[in-house]
Amino acid sequence: MIPLQLRLKNFLSYRTASLDFRGLHTACVCGANGAGKSSLLEGITWALWGQCRAAIEDDAIYGGEQDTRVDFEFEYDRQVYRVIRTRQRGRSGGLEFQICDRGNYRSLNSKGVRATQQQINTVLHLDYDTFINSAYLRQGRADEFMLRRPTERKQILAALLKLDRYETLAQKAKDKGKALQGQVVELEKQLNFLVERLAQQPDLAASQEQTQARLATRQDQQAQSREHLQTLKLAETQRQSWQQQLTWQQEQQQTWQTECDRRAQDCQDLQGEIRQLEELLTHSAKISQDYQTYQHLRAEAQLLTQKAERWQQAQALRQEQQETLRQKETELTLKIQAVTTQMTGLQQQQAENQTLLQQAPEIQTAIATLRERRQSLAKLDQLHHRVTPLLQEQQRLHTLVEQQSARLSARLEQLQVNESRLGTELAQIPQVAQSVQTMQATLAELNEKREYRQQLEARGLERQKFRERLQESQRQCQRRYQEVTQKLALLESPQAICPLCEQDLAAAIHENVLQKTRQQHQDLQNSQFTLREQMAACDRELQVLRAEFRRLSEELSSHDSYLQQLGHLEAKLEATSTLHQQIQALKQESKQVEQALVSRTFAPELQAELAQLEQTLNSLAYDEQTHALVRGEVERWRWAEIKFNKLEDAQKRQAKFAAQLPTLEAQRQQLEKQLTALRQSSPWQQHLKRLDDYCEQLAYDPAHHQTVQSTLQQNHLIELRHQQLQKAHQALPRLHQKLNQLHSLRLRAQQRHQTLLTEVKNLTSKLQAFADRRGEIQMLEQTIQTRRQQLDDLIAEQARQEQELSQLETLREQQETLQTRIGALKKQVRVYDALQQAFGRNGIQALTIENALPQLEAETNQILSRLSNNQLHIQFLTQRAGRSRPRKSQKWIETLDILIADAQGTRPYETYSGGEAFRVNFAIRLALARLLAQRSGTALQMLVIDEGFGTQDPEGCDRLIGSINAIADDFACILAVTHMRQFKEAFQTRIEITKTQAGSELKIVS
Repeated sequence: MIPLQLRLKNFLSYRTASLDFRGLHTACVCGANGAGKSSLLEGITWALWGQCRAAIEDDAIYGGEQDTRVDFEFEYDRQVYRVIRTRQRGRSGGLEFQICDRGNYRSLNSKGVRATQQQINTVLHLDYDTFINSAYLRQGRADEFMLRRPTERKQILAALLKLDRYETLAQKAKDKGKALQGQVVELEKQLNFLVERLAQQPDLAASQEQTQARLATRQDQQAQSREHLQTLKLAETQRQSWQQQLTWQQEQQQTWQTECDRRAQDCQDLQGEIRQLEELLTHSAKISQDYQTYQHLRAEAQLLTQKAERWQQAQALRQEQQETLRQKETELTLKIQAVTTQMTGLQQQQAENQTLLQQAPEIQTAIATLRERRQSLAKLDQLHHRVTPLLQEQQRLHTLVEQQSARLSARLEQLQVNESRLGTELAQIPQVAQSVQTMQATLAELNEKREYRQQLEARGLERQKFRERLQESQRQCQRRYQEVTQKLALLESPQAICPLCEQDLAAAIHENVLQKTRQQHQDLQNSQFTLREQMAACDRELQVLRAEFRRLSEELSSHDSYLQQLGHLEAKLEATSTLHQQIQALKQESKQVEQALVSRTFAPELQAELAQLEQTLNSLAYDEQTHALVRGEVERWRWAEIKFNKLEDAQKRQAKFAAQLPTLEAQRQQLEKQLTALRQSSPWQQHLKRLDDYCEQLAYDPAHHQTVQSTLQQNHLIELRHQQLQKAHQALPRLHQKLNQLHSLRLRAQQRHQTLLTEVKNLTSKLQAFADRRGEIQMLEQTIQTRRQQLDDLIAEQARQEQELSQLETLREQQETLQTRIGALKKQVRVYDALQQAFGRNGIQALTIENALPQLEAETNQILSRLSNNQLHIQFLTQRAGRSRPRKSQKWIETLDILIADAQGTRPYETYSGGEAFRVNFAIRLALARLLAQRSGTALQMLVIDEGFGTQDPEGCDRLIGSINAIADDFACILAVTHMRQFKEAFQTRIEITKTQAGSELKIVS
């Protein structure tokens, strides 16, 4: 993979950044601690695999932003690809995988993010773990070989080579073999049970013949009983038919009896109604006379109603005329009042004008004084117009001079503050140097704790996986325990049957199976107890590891802040040499500024112009106070001008008032005459008199009308009785006819009732002569039912015996099938046992390590020779002789010892200096990177080195740089990450990272 272009938006410490890798072969990524060097490189891992150092996915988004996006273009196998990964805060991310086809990108996405990620891994032949262990050389990863004991180094190498998958396969083969072995045991138990069942076949055939004989005898007896029952049921059917006829006749007799009673009641009710009508007809004369009187009274009421309507219409017209007359009077009255009010106002204004005319001499004197004062004010205003620009210019010049003085004073204060600050910083330099040493020691201690925390994390993951395997074993054991418990409950019941074929078990077989099941139940229970104890111990160990991990995490939380503080302190130390020069320059400038302020020699042009302007103002002799006094006099005499204007208006209004008053008086007298005529002889007054005469001619009395209406309401029943009398004349003949019809119906009902009574007596005599056989029938049916149950039992017994014989035949076939299946399963068990050994540590894993170590050793020595000028050499040993007692054979121990040789011979790793140890680690790490890349099926074309070069002296740095340059031809792009100045200056191309308020920024310097 060769990187081409990386674009970041709101990713970790970057807001927007773009890095073009084209033309970069060997470059240094440099910057202060915390500037964002690792964030830039982790943009590549996040784009390709969605993983970075952020523990939570949303932490990869720049603080305060809602989304992030990383675009990464790279070349692989002469083909250009682009990966675009996005994420919004609180939501799932997006992934786009594209390939460049003739200058345009087309999508290679699969269905879903996970499938697209698998597509990227397939194209690159790399996953995240392989990349960070091969192309991305992170600090501290190679030290694992040296920090662990030799017996543990094989495990670390197996983890880097990803041999744990073979351990997983071995465990799966082991579990599968155990499962198959369990199936073999169960099938063998089933086979033994089938053999025992097949031995019962002769006894079962003899029992079947006896059951058939008993069944034939019971069937003959049942046929005879059914024939006798049929005869008895025929006789009982005849008797029940007569009984049903008797019941029906009795019901009919009761029905007709009820009909006779109903007809008699109807006749009685009709006779009562006829008597009421005949009694009403006896009062027909009085009812007719009352009805005629009621008719006369109704006619009178109708006449009074017509008069009332005409009287009400006349009253409504009279009220309208009165309202019209009242409106006319009101209009004339309002007009008279308006003319009177106008006359009163004119008289008051005439009196006010007379008072103002009497003040005319005083107003004339005041207006002359006002004119004199205004002439003086005009002269002063002209002088003021000349002086005002000069005063403004004076003020502007004075302001500029004061501003210049203020600037010099502020500059003097700033210089004094800077001088004091630089002096303070200069005094703190020894403390800063001491703080740097303390901070470096603290960071070294924190780095050791970080490595220890990584070891704890690996241990915790191993314990967690072990606990998951225990949980799976416990679930399987619990499921098996429940199955055996159910099986044991079935076997312990009195009617226990075989759980496979659901047939009865013989006593001996039942006891044997029950004993084995109980033993199996107890074994499973013991296994559960053991698994619980192991899980409890594992949980306790995990709690201890988590507590220790949390404690270390809290102590390491300040690691990044310490790194930033160290960078600031180192920058302060680098700036120490320039502090003395800055302080001397500040003192000299302060002296010059203070002398200018005391002698007021600053801004000479402005001060000369200001003095000339003041001479011109003195020659004009303008007094602002005199100007203000004259302006006040003018304002004080302005009342004369207002009074003079009012006086002229009053003289004009006096003649107008004298002409208006006689006209208004004549208008008021005319309106009063019109009001008197309206009240005495107007058309509306005459119409009211005619309406009063019409009402008197109607002679309508409302009280008499109310009396007549009350009498009609009290006698309204007279009309109702008259209507009832007419209906009685019409209904009486019809009721007499209906009464005759009811008498005829009653007579026919009595005759039908008598006929039914005779038939009931005849049927009763027949039933008394015929015996009731129902008891005998019931007893015979019970006997048949009992014998039927016996026959069903015999038939069921016969069917069960036939089924058992059929099952035995089936079991014989199952026996052959089981024997064949057991043979096949045993063969599979042997296969999985062989796979378990092949996938185990002594199989493929050991063979892989043995094959990889020579290549790793050769690559390491090749790189190490470049780093040490052929002074260092290493050798890997996979076995060493163990301690053995005399007279016993030599015992070899599996290990991974690393022997380091120099010009003085072979020495332990701990005796080498930090620089030499780092070269060994770097050589091993780079060799491992190449090995892992080759094993993943890809070419290692990109290399990122982030190992920390602080342990190297200048000569060691030169050799490291020379080594990097020596291996540069093997890679398309090499990036070295550091903050050390002497190391980054060795690279001609640098990617400088700086931290700003707007996020991290990068710049390529050649």
